[in-house]
Amino acid sequence: MSAKDIFHNTVRSALEKDGWTITRDPLFLKVTLQVKIQIDLGAEKLLSAERGTQKIAVEVKSFVGLSALSEFHTAVGQFLNYRVALEKMESERVLYLAVPKDIYQDFFTDLFVQAVLERYQIKVLVFHVQKQEITLWKD
Repeated sequence: MSAKDIFHNTVRSALEKDGWTITRDPLFLKVTLQVKIQIDLGAEKLLSAERGTQKIAVEVKSFVGLSALSEFHTAVGQFLNYRVALEKMESERVLYLAVPKDIYQDFFTDLFVQAVLERYQIKVLVFHVQKQEITLWKD
């Protein structure tokens, strides 16, 4: 079992403040005998009686290492693998990459990073660490 990201509980609290119900912590997927994946959080939210429930999976990344670019490479690879697993196991869930607001502003707004996010259709959830609130959903 992998360790929780340092902002795991922060994101969990932010999602709950935003009206989400945490249904899985972690969201564990046994894709094959050899491949077992653990996404940080599974959540759902009732949109309306007519529209039903929206389900998401959230992978939390802190980007506290020495190289934001290196951590971004790892996060993108992980995100793409998790998305394939979700398509096979829980296709109703939409996957988001959760990142702190300061990292989003300082690194994720770079043109190259934006191009990667767009190319691979990576959805980003931006959270404020101190307020434990979601500041942006970027589809």
